[in-house]
Amino acid sequence: MTIRLYIDEDSMSRALVRALRARGVDVTTALDEEMIEQPDLFHLQYASEQGRVLYSFNVGDFFNLHTLYLQEGKSHPGMILCPQQTYSVGEQMRRLLKLIATKSAHDMQNTVEFLGKWG
Repeated sequence: MTIRLYIDEDSMSRALVRALRARGVDVTTALDEEMIEQPDLFHLQYASEQGRVLYSFNVGDFFNLHTLYLQEGKSHPGMILCPQQTYSVGEQMRRLLKLIATKSAHDMQNTVEFLGKWG
């Protein structure tokens, strides 16, 4: 199964979303889902309920939530994390597309991928 993305409000970019959708990626955002100003835990819970891999610039908080989930025996569809202002929209798109072409939704289960590794 192909990775479906949920982009939290920290990493939302209209240009990125348009570019990904134009290339056939199933992507939704915190804005699309009326999740603006919700706690990080709610974003992860929403992504998990929808079977979507979460994409965020909020590296520290989401990595901590990933660790907590695993310690508590909970499952999530995966996370892709990237430090804010590291890559242009075009570079984010290229790296996300490379990751999506390489990994399945099953491969992402309970894992964290750092966008920097997909250059």
